[in-house]
Amino acid sequence: MSTPRGFVLGLDLSTQQVKAMVLDDELVVLTEVHVHFDKDLPKFSTQGGVHIHEDKLTVTSPVLMWVEAIDLALERLVQSGVDLSQVAVLSGSGQQHGSVYWRQGARKTLRNAAASSPLHLTLQGCFSLDEVPVWMDSSTATECRQLEQALGGAQSLADITGSRAYERFTGNQIAKVYRTWPRAYEDTERISLVSSFAASLFLGDYATIDYSDGSGMNLLDIRKKCWTQRCLDACAPDLAEKLGELVPSHTVLGPVSSYLVQRYGFSPNCQVVAFSGDNPGSLAGMRLQAGDIAVSLGTSDTVFLWLKEPRPALEGHVFCNPICQEAYMALICFKNASLTRERVRDRCAAGSWEEFSRALRATPPGNGGNIGFYFDTMEITPPAVGIHRFNTDDEKVEAFADDVEVRALVEGQFLAKRVHAEGLGYRTEPETRILATGGASSNKDILQVLADVFNVPVYTLDTANSACLGAAYRAKHGLLAASGLSFSAVVRTAPPCQLATWPSQDSAKVYAAMLERFQRLEQTFVGPCRP
Repeated sequence: MSTPRGFVLGLDLSTQQVKAMVLDDELVVLTEVHVHFDKDLPKFSTQGGVHIHEDKLTVTSPVLMWVEAIDLALERLVQSGVDLSQVAVLSGSGQQHGSVYWRQGARKTLRNAAASSPLHLTLQGCFSLDEVPVWMDSSTATECRQLEQALGGAQSLADITGSRAYERFTGNQIAKVYRTWPRAYEDTERISLVSSFAASLFLGDYATIDYSDGSGMNLLDIRKKCWTQRCLDACAPDLAEKLGELVPSHTVLGPVSSYLVQRYGFSPNCQVVAFSGDNPGSLAGMRLQAGDIAVSLGTSDTVFLWLKEPRPALEGHVFCNPICQEAYMALICFKNASLTRERVRDRCAAGSWEEFSRALRATPPGNGGNIGFYFDTMEITPPAVGIHRFNTDDEKVEAFADDVEVRALVEGQFLAKRVHAEGLGYRTEPETRILATGGASSNKDILQVLADVFNVPVYTLDTANSACLGAAYRAKHGLLAASGLSFSAVVRTAPPCQLATWPSQDSAKVYAAMLERFQRLEQTFVGPCRP
């Protein structure tokens, strides 16, 4: 049997926009389109794609805005000259932790959608909640404590689901929906994640949740790859039926809907591969391999880890790996990132990145024993705030010299990443490499510190659309996985990453001693984990 060939479509339904990207059979990007919710769909009156409610904790998005945006993205692809009949397979990513509530009878409406009318008009009235919670929502503190208590504590929950209870995680959001709007919950036929919701629009039927996105819900046993009944029971009744089954991330769900065939010219043979979350999508887009670590250096810094054996902790998250069913991925987010670097640049380097780089080159690895922790706002990992400087004798000091301050900031940020990554099971292996992305990855001197702290080479990769690219890569892998091809074999034709720098000589010895000291000093000002 010949392998299907043709274009590949990747879609990303993020917080602020929908991106759609068409790649050729060699995974070269042919075209991409964007639909910005605020700009292109102003009638929904969103800011940053969301509605922030009066309590400042509740954050929602309109479901029909997402439906209309996807239709508009497909229209723009057609207008750009793409022949969608040449698309052999598609997949997508969606912002993790959002949820959609389909009303009783919605499945029949979705299955019978007519091409003569835009899908957002057809699906009016199909949702139990018109506004649904997204990852920015932090209104479920009560539900989080109840879930952890039901499972025997935060660590017990993390051991099963990969994370302690987080306010944005879907299980806790569902529990709030059940408590606050019981009639809406009772009228719900199916609960989708944002990813499986978007997949449903392409499939013309309810799409199953994949393992990787499903592991960001506080409901899935990450080792057994199934729902945990105790978690389900703690959140809402009849929840397993409303969530449906789970599938591996490379699963082919079926052909595209007749709506897409008739309205946009898709081939009826075009296959839909399970959609996943944006974080798993980014891991796929960066093409991580066993032993790799990816570091995104942006407004927030995010560390992605490929793990063989998970070690869930009270910080960070462990998810099922979207491109290798036997492996896991970990994610750690650091809030104080580029804005903090910019603040120190302005104060200590005359607002110049060149001067900032000079300061890094002028100071030795280890910074003469000076260590700094810089949290302009309350940090996620670890939960701490304030500036904490220590001299070589572990004494707190009020200030460093400018050049020392610059290195203390950068070293401190990367030491934190390594310490907390190791807490989740990361270990340096001979083949380990770091893939660096984001704005600061263009600064070679910053990357040199990163390489030195981890004692591994650093590569750079242009992944401005990593989640969307990852969706396209996963789509092709799903099409070919049945023939035994691994993800890495499928994406070998994609543009390669570029070597940026190797670790300096003797850096391993310097930072091995510094890591233990850094971790000890961190504990002197970090408060206890929340009960």
